[in-house]
Amino acid sequence: MSFLIALLACWLSGTPGWAATVERIDVRPDRIVIRFDGAVAQASSFALDGPRRIALDVDGATPGGNVEAEGVVDSVRQAARGSDGARIVFDLAAPAIIAEGRFGSDGQVLTLMLRTVDDARFARAAAEGRMRFLPPFNYGSGVTPASYRVSTAVPPSSRKLALPRVYGDDDSRPLVVIDAGHGGVDPGAISPDSGLREKEVTLKIAHAIRDELIASGRVRVALTREDDKYLILQERYGIARKLKADLFISIHCDSVGGGSASGATVYTLSEVASDKESARLAARENKADIIQGVNLASTSADISSILIDLTQRETMNSSANFARLLGREAKPLMPIKPNFHRMASLVVLKAPDMPSILFETGYISNPADAAFIDSRDGRAAIAESIRRAIDIHFARRMAAR
Repeated sequence: MSFLIALLACWLSGTPGWAATVERIDVRPDRIVIRFDGAVAQASSFALDGPRRIALDVDGATPGGNVEAEGVVDSVRQAARGSDGARIVFDLAAPAIIAEGRFGSDGQVLTLMLRTVDDARFARAAAEGRMRFLPPFNYGSGVTPASYRVSTAVPPSSRKLALPRVYGDDDSRPLVVIDAGHGGVDPGAISPDSGLREKEVTLKIAHAIRDELIASGRVRVALTREDDKYLILQERYGIARKLKADLFISIHCDSVGGGSASGATVYTLSEVASDKESARLAARENKADIIQGVNLASTSADISSILIDLTQRETMNSSANFARLLGREAKPLMPIKPNFHRMASLVVLKAPDMPSILFETGYISNPADAAFIDSRDGRAAIAESIRRAIDIHFARRMAAR
């Protein structure tokens, strides 16, 4: 009788009795394939820095099985996790992240797609938390649910993107485009303490920078968005290029899963990323106006590639010089990280002919930083830092002519 009661309780709870073991782990250059001898409940992965590794927790499994490793994975370690789980750790020879993962139809094979990245992208992945992977069926419950989907409304596309207002009447003055990161359906990072959303903070900072630059009277200004609007990354720097901007500044807030990280950081495009972008641009069939005002349609592929490369390297140098200026001017006004200037492969920085930076103004995950960047005084300090750097940047450019 007691056996029947226990069996009935298990059936009513819908909790299956997981008893799978890791059968085999195959690590290939672009993926990790893990085979179990039975169905498992779920799995989740997360990246860890210093040293670099990827950890995978599997509920309803025990460690074991053969391992074959190659590519970016140096070694694989397994251990029991709790009373009903396994942890598999992949020690990395180079920075790589899990781009996506999925179970096979029987819930016994998990495939994780690997992508090699730069140091900055790996650091971001380590701060982003877990990725979860669910089998297609709730094994043991006898229920086969419908496919699981998450969807959100995306604004309809338009063939022609409306250009924003340009503040300032004197066309002889340089044009600075300020990009408030995120917006619309994309909230960006969210403060775990106050619920403050990055898209709101960046827009208020962008407005403060606009007002500070307009008051200086030395440059013209445009914002990629004036309100809570969603823009894809290519539209952001695309707007600036169509306006023939002299400088592009994308405003963001940093975030980490834990710890007390604090201070602002600026990113410019890395040389590796620029080389790939140069190749992509040179391969386009329509080369017209790749470099502002210069039509490359009649030039050979080799010449086009050289011209784009030279232009982009000059742009990278100008971006890096401005980043160093911003660090110098910001240091007495606001908290900045010791390694303030970094380089990364970020989409919004990939315009080949326009100096561009991405300014992480502080950590929205840090209560002190969040209070500063969302305050009137904090926004004023950020705006003044940028205005000072811009004044010097364009003064130097005029002196060099």
